[in-house]
Amino acid sequence: MAYSDFTLEAVKQLFGLQTDEQGDYFARVNAVSIGDTLRRHLDKYQQLALAIGTEKSRSELLIMPILLDAYEQSQRAFSLFSGVDFNVDTELGLRGYCDYILSLSPEQLAIEAPVVTVVEAKNENINRGIAQCLAEMVAAQRFNRSRDRSIPTIYGVVTTGASWKFLRLIETIAYIDRTEYFLVEVEKIVAILLAMVREATT
Repeated sequence: MAYSDFTLEAVKQLFGLQTDEQGDYFARVNAVSIGDTLRRHLDKYQQLALAIGTEKSRSELLIMPILLDAYEQSQRAFSLFSGVDFNVDTELGLRGYCDYILSLSPEQLAIEAPVVTVVEAKNENINRGIAQCLAEMVAAQRFNRSRDRSIPTIYGVVTTGASWKFLRLIETIAYIDRTEYFLVEVEKIVAILLAMVREATT
């Protein structure tokens, strides 16, 4: 088993997770201005990415540019990994390929302190991506603990590029926000990504 093989029922049962889907924790985050580079990029390529409609086009033309804007606005306070193997516990299925990981360490050569896992929803299925994201969040939680880098909250994102859903894992409680955010709210999406990194460091 790998991250992408998990169902929501399986990840809850295997790791003793409870889910809370009633809140909108990130609704309190105020939108921020996005950079001119991201604004021009979305104006130019958003429709193309959606028209092509493949995971690769959404990843390259939508997801990565948004993550890079958050990266720059944070003054490069985190390291950003894309398309990496993250093998934490192969016996429990906590292994495989992660679309994106944000780490609090400035180290860019190797993952040191993962804080946010970002899962690209396959076939634009946000709900199916939640199980994979939760499995990666559990892996990040265990990875940090094994290196004495524990933080209270691990964050997660499931996105199609066009829509974004945010999660938190605190101990064994997985909080899944009810709200999905869309590209018309890109200022809010970037603000939430920045809030995740900021909260993880306080």
